[in-house]
Amino acid sequence: MRPYIICHMVTSIDGRLHPSRFTAAAAGVSAEVLRGHYEDVASRFGADGWIVGRRTMAEIAKGRERAIADAPSVPREPHLAERKGRSFAVAIDPSGRVHYGQDHIGADHVLAVLGEQVSDAYLAELREDGVSYLFAGPKGDDLPGAMAQLATIFGVKRLLLEGGGRINGAFLRHRLIDEFSTLISPAVDGLAGTPSIVDYDGADGERPGAGQALRLTGCETLEGGMVWLRHAVEAAPGSAAQ
Repeated sequence: MRPYIICHMVTSIDGRLHPSRFTAAAAGVSAEVLRGHYEDVASRFGADGWIVGRRTMAEIAKGRERAIADAPSVPREPHLAERKGRSFAVAIDPSGRVHYGQDHIGADHVLAVLGEQVSDAYLAELREDGVSYLFAGPKGDDLPGAMAQLATIFGVKRLLLEGGGRINGAFLRHRLIDEFSTLISPAVDGLAGTPSIVDYDGADGERPGAGQALRLTGCETLEGGMVWLRHAVEAAPGSAAQ
């Protein structure tokens, strides 16, 4: 048992990830309207939270590292802080590098997915901040196990996977994506090598999407010329089911 996971991303027409690099909106098209589509569409899914990788979360978290003297040794078990009925902001942070300084990102309660090797001092910092956490194995790379805990321990039924590209790729490789929600902005990046919405960090020749197929379930043109595509992820013909 795990949450239903929707990879919800905005991209340029060349598949790039960072809107700061996109070409400008055309004359008469509101850049503000284009930016607003992402959250507007996200709200339609009724998700219990959103999930990002360590780099993305580090860009939006506001805390600083603190020295916790004589932090007690604690078992590597899930910790559910005071959620207060809020949705979750989930960070995949195996090494415990993100510092929060509070228990929320916006209106959402922070939940860190860690490796068991993180220090007791870091766990003490999270508890002081009111942050929830769980462990994804010794190295923090057991994504299927982490997703199972989100469902069974934290009651999460639906999540929006919101990048970056490497964490999206890892979820694809583990067959943890049930649906893609892709907003294609009327813009282009153009530079070779800039991050894409799926950037699996694997060996040459690996195929993270092997055994999976995409079925178009929706296509809608939004104000300003942004196109919203929805694809269900299913087992490819002749392959084993997820």
